[in-house]
Amino acid sequence: MARLLPHPILSPTLACLWLLLVNSITPGQIFLGLLLGWMIPLLTLRFWPEAVTIRKPLTLLRYIGLLLIDIIMANFTVARLILGDPDRLKPIFVELPLDLTSDLAISLLANSITLTPGTVSARLSEDRRYLLVHALNEADPDALIATIKRRYERPLQEIFELC
Repeated sequence: MARLLPHPILSPTLACLWLLLVNSITPGQIFLGLLLGWMIPLLTLRFWPEAVTIRKPLTLLRYIGLLLIDIIMANFTVARLILGDPDRLKPIFVELPLDLTSDLAISLLANSITLTPGTVSARLSEDRRYLLVHALNEADPDALIATIKRRYERPLQEIFELC
């Protein structure tokens, strides 16, 4: 079964993304979405360096919900900051020490940080132990690091790695 459906979570996700992109739920689009959701992981299997194992699926669902809420709230915060007095902004770069070791988890952390308006992951150190993060407005770098570790890194570690 694993050879025919190598990524059972990615396949329905791709099918749903297809339906969202075409903004249609006609039988033909559903079939095409399912076909793409099955074929893309199958054809790209050799490019995946490691098998994806989700250790805590409920934690993954909570993480996705938390990330969506953070993205929405951060949009309002960034809009308020930009529409206010831009001279009051305190942009900073911080080096976030990583506890994550898997490529997928590090990639998801970097993407989660970038997807949240007001923060951008800028660079991963060569030894893969630090992620350089830019924040649009932050007075306390230690608080930013603690927040990212608590809200994003720890759940990703629980989901994808042996703790």
